[in-house]
Amino acid sequence: MEDKEIELLTLTDEEGNEHELVIVDSVVANGTEYLALVPAQESEEDGLYIYKVIKEGEEEYIEPIEDDKEFEEISETFEDRLSELYDSEED
Repeated sequence: MEDKEIELLTLTDEEGNEHELVIVDSVVANGTEYLALVPAQESEEDGLYIYKVIKEGEEEYIEPIEDDKEFEEISETFEDRLSELYDSEED
């Protein structure tokens, strides 16, 4: 299996708590980049988080996907990509 560099991202929630997340995949759809993230350490809130990358000039930030249809489409894309990735790693 090929070693991949782990990319970490630190998010600060509305209460000021920091959360370290691992970027497990990214995809560009309709000209927009999306990230699939999982917590860096096990917690009660384990799961896959999907965010949209917003670019304004030189600045980049991420935000949750507000549109339900957009979220569904991107979730399905990541589900397919990640299941293929993990299935191939098990071989």
